[in-house]
Amino acid sequence: MREALETDLRAVLNGALNMLGTVERMLPLAGEVLLHGRTERLEEIRAIDREVDAQEAQIEAECLRIIALHQPVARDLRLVALILKSLSDIERMGDYTVHVAEDGAQLAQQPALKRYVNLARMLDRLGEMSQNLRTAIADRDVTRAEATTQMDDEVDDLYEQIQRELVTYMLEDPRNISKALMLMRVGRSLERVGDHMENVAERVRYWVTGQREA
Repeated sequence: MREALETDLRAVLNGALNMLGTVERMLPLAGEVLLHGRTERLEEIRAIDREVDAQEAQIEAECLRIIALHQPVARDLRLVALILKSLSDIERMGDYTVHVAEDGAQLAQQPALKRYVNLARMLDRLGEMSQNLRTAIADRDVTRAEATTQMDDEVDDLYEQIQRELVTYMLEDPRNISKALMLMRVGRSLERVGDHMENVAERVRYWVTGQREA
């Protein structure tokens, strides 16, 4: 019975890691649309997001089956709870990435307001965060998970810098307002991706140690 439970837990954990990896694949594609005007990648991103939605439904069903069949306790139950709570965060990460690509496709229809240097940095940092988070979960590494939450501080700082720059553009020329507001929305979407990643990372300590952060 224990062996069957461990097999099932390993399967749902790998499923959640694969789901996170699927969203991770979307980030550079969204960057291609936003930074390079590759609007043809938009449908590919939407298709991958549908994969994410399907993965969420399948993993959730498996978690509920594990609870009903095995009635896990202690760390096993904490793992199932970690996965169930994190599924919606990962799914929302995918949604926000699609929003970035959709807004990027609209922005590509007209000359760029500015070089999107900080947005590119946000995308790169989010990719690094996702890789770090997957490793932290796979290795049950609390220290690495906490490092992931610290990486989100840089994403937040970049977002605030983008906001300030865009306000300046709007004040200088009202014709920039529409484009600047859309770029603000892109920055906000990327910032939210980081927030959802941070949510997942913050649960790792409780799963591994049974202790909530003070």
